[in-house]
Amino acid sequence: MNPRVEWFLRRPAYQRALMILAVMLLVVAAFVFLLYLPKDEEYSSLQQESEKVLAKLQEDRRIAANLPRFKAEYEKMKLQLDQALTELPNEKEIPSLLTTIATLAKENGLNVLRFKPGGERPQGFYAEVPVDLKLVGTFHQIAKFFYDVGDLPRIVNIGKVAMTLGRGGASAGAELSVDCLAVTFRFLEGSAPAAPAKKGGNK
Repeated sequence: MNPRVEWFLRRPAYQRALMILAVMLLVVAAFVFLLYLPKDEEYSSLQQESEKVLAKLQEDRRIAANLPRFKAEYEKMKLQLDQALTELPNEKEIPSLLTTIATLAKENGLNVLRFKPGGERPQGFYAEVPVDLKLVGTFHQIAKFFYDVGDLPRIVNIGKVAMTLGRGGASAGAELSVDCLAVTFRFLEGSAPAAPAKKGGNK
């Protein structure tokens, strides 16, 4: 018989039990540290990756489901922007627009005493082009001129209006002297628009 086996068999029963228990504990410890823990860490890592992939998949599905709505909103905003930009003249169109404003004043029977274009004021993707006006005419003529200017396809705002009575005093056909500021807007080519321009202002 193997001397080691014979030595083991000669040990008291409680010692043999302790030795067997110690060997079993060593086997269990080896299994835990060499096999179970690494596999458990790998499983946890794979589970985390799986959760990330699942979350991304759900987000992609949500985006895909909303894509038609996003596309429709984009097309709508693009159309609104394109429409707004058509109301902003470019640099070459400014002289023609100013001529149109002066022509409207004369067509409405107004006497144009001052027509003074000012310097451009850049405002992001567009620039304000002010025109200082001094007009003389009846209230009806002036109101019609303001209406016609507001009805132009290009944006022109009338502001800073100051009226004083002229010839005729307070009679119905009395002449008014009007100082006002007509402001149009020029699209600055090569700049990124921040928001569509809106037609409005005091008229």
